Amino acid sequence: MIVRRRWTAAATTAILISAALSHPGSAAAAPAPAATPITLAATETALVRVQLRDQAQLDRLVATGADLANRPRARDGRILADLVLTGAQLADLTAQGATATQIVQRAGDGSRHFADSVRAAQARTAAGLRAPGTGQRTTAAVGVDTLAVQQAYWWTTGGQTFLQAQVATTATDDPDVEITVSWRTADGTTGSFPLYRFEDSGEYQYHYNLPQPMPSRPVQLTATSSLGGVSRAVTPALWPNATPPPLPAGYQKDFIDAYLTPVDIQARIKRLARQYRDLVDVIDLPNKTQGYRRNAVAYLGDPAVSAVVVESVRFGDQGMNGVQVRAVDPGRPNRPLTVGYRDRVLTVTLATDAAGKTVSTTDDVAAAINARQANRFRATVEDGSTGLPMPVAGPARLDDGLQGTEVPAKPWTVQALRLGVHRDGSRVGVLAYSQEHAREWATPLVTLEFAERMLANARTDPATRQLLEQVDIFVIPTVNPDGANYSFNDYNFQRKNLVNHCTGPARDPRYRTSWGVDVNRNYTVGSYFDGYVGASANCLSGNYAGTAELSEAESGNVIALAKAHPNIKFAMNVHSYGGYFMWPPGAYRADGRITLPRPSIDESTLFLNSARRIVGAIAQERGTVTWPSQTGPVADVLYSAAGNSADQLYYELGIFAWDFEVGNDRWNPATGEWEGVGFQPPFDEAHGESQEYAGGLVELVRVARDHAAAEAATG
Repeated sequence: MIVRRRWTAAATTAILISAALSHPGSAAAAPAPAATPITLAATETALVRVQLRDQAQLDRLVATGADLANRPRARDGRILADLVLTGAQLADLTAQGATATQIVQRAGDGSRHFADSVRAAQARTAAGLRAPGTGQRTTAAVGVDTLAVQQAYWWTTGGQTFLQAQVATTATDDPDVEITVSWRTADGTTGSFPLYRFEDSGEYQYHYNLPQPMPSRPVQLTATSSLGGVSRAVTPALWPNATPPPLPAGYQKDFIDAYLTPVDIQARIKRLARQYRDLVDVIDLPNKTQGYRRNAVAYLGDPAVSAVVVESVRFGDQGMNGVQVRAVDPGRPNRPLTVGYRDRVLTVTLATDAAGKTVSTTDDVAAAINARQANRFRATVEDGSTGLPMPVAGPARLDDGLQGTEVPAKPWTVQALRLGVHRDGSRVGVLAYSQEHAREWATPLVTLEFAERMLANARTDPATRQLLEQVDIFVIPTVNPDGANYSFNDYNFQRKNLVNHCTGPARDPRYRTSWGVDVNRNYTVGSYFDGYVGASANCLSGNYAGTAELSEAESGNVIALAKAHPNIKFAMNVHSYGGYFMWPPGAYRADGRITLPRPSIDESTLFLNSARRIVGAIAQERGTVTWPSQTGPVADVLYSAAGNSADQLYYELGIFAWDFEVGNDRWNPATGEWEGVGFQPPFDEAHGESQEYAGGLVELVRVARDHAAAEAATG
């Protein structure tokens, strides 16, 4: 169910993604709008790639808490942002000069793709079937400024070669500096492309562009600036230049054949434990979640005119769904306002004056319900109805609004799989966890495909068996089952959990799709509560940090598992979408862009070298390459994410913690554009993501094994 959302609901606190992209004359460089404009119905919701008018428009979106799906990007002088928008919001942006370039996903697509995946699985069964400075750094001062080539990498995928470059100028305070990259291939072909200025939190970082198609492998790259700076010529390096060991004949994979709800995941965990008793333990994590439950609620009156929101104190499934509420005229003069509850009906008898006219206001009615029925109900004045006359209204039926009839209505026990021959803490541990954000449906497919590969091949492949002898593996397929159930059954763009900490008018049911806590902003290191950027105190924000650090069962479970098993030294948090590979630091303070402490040189080397190996393993499946510009610390390649889980695992518990963002942009040779795939792509794409990123997790296990062996050899 999709209800009306207000664009300004999160205006009191910005999401503070704080990313800025600009280039001189960018408005003039933008192409003309498409002949057929992309539009949405006013109440329709979709994930839309939008070409923004200018930097000021992006700044306003950030300040008003817009639902930005990933970091805005530059493309040929344009600022492109992926936003979850209603049709009314898109029309608003369009009127302000923005242009929609791609509908990545519509609100109804998730349900359709889920149904398609189930049908495909049934048919199959029936048939039997970037860190800054990680690249070359060369400088040469020729003019007013000096240029440093920070990255110059090339790779080939799907028969197409790409080049990506990142260059910094010493003229950091000059927003008008233009930088152009010139390249040459081995056969003498030459060309060039512009780079675009990237700022973060008001601080200049570098100039860059999206990967550019090349006719063949580039062998030389030079950067020049409009101020006269010229870099030394460099030779672009192959990225990621790492290949995993070949798979043996008969290696088993492709265990994912449909999208999986939390109920499906629970069943699969049970089946794996039964099927592989010698290799699997199931761990019930200590904090039960709220469950797929909400308070029952109704409007007493007409919210378009005058209304009070009446809500049950208990959850709807606890006998409160179906309770009725009404406001009645006593039909006599000089009567007081009274409230009574009998036979599952809450009756508000309005006060009258000497002439018998009702005189109670919405505020009077809400206060009376709260004073006289506080054990059963809470009432708030509908946003916009304060002080208005209370109409005779009802009866209205209270309901929790939940549509998932097959989801258990009870607190949920989150489960982890523990895989290995020695599940006693004597081996180095690896944690893979997914679906902190409910709408990221492909992520548990990755972790479950990984788990099944390890278990199935342990019986037929000596190398896999050896890995399970040497490494203790922990997998949490869905950290946020309540939000995921809501995403599958009610609102597919749900990001947060289902706990509603809102008070007052923010509890108005029109905001029901904005309630909840962002689980990955609820951890303790570099948090909103410590003054870091990238989370919000506004309960309606997509990045709401909660009432306190670790206030939520979901985040508490991740940390409880890690603390209970101190042999865990490596972790991967699987998110979607956009194709990123990241590690700490993940947050900074806004003033001066002060990040959490940087890893040591040795640890930074481990993070990057391991990333190369894992990115190489991902590419083996279907050629997907995570860009070097999107490989590095979270705060550098994505945005500041205050209170994320990887930071707590790394800084507090000493775990090498990474983040995947699966669902890389796909190159469309017909349009010459990189196109987004969304949170719930058609299942064929989600299946591809599960296969390639599961291979990445297998490589992470090898990384952990090799690191433990090296430590043992030197210890």
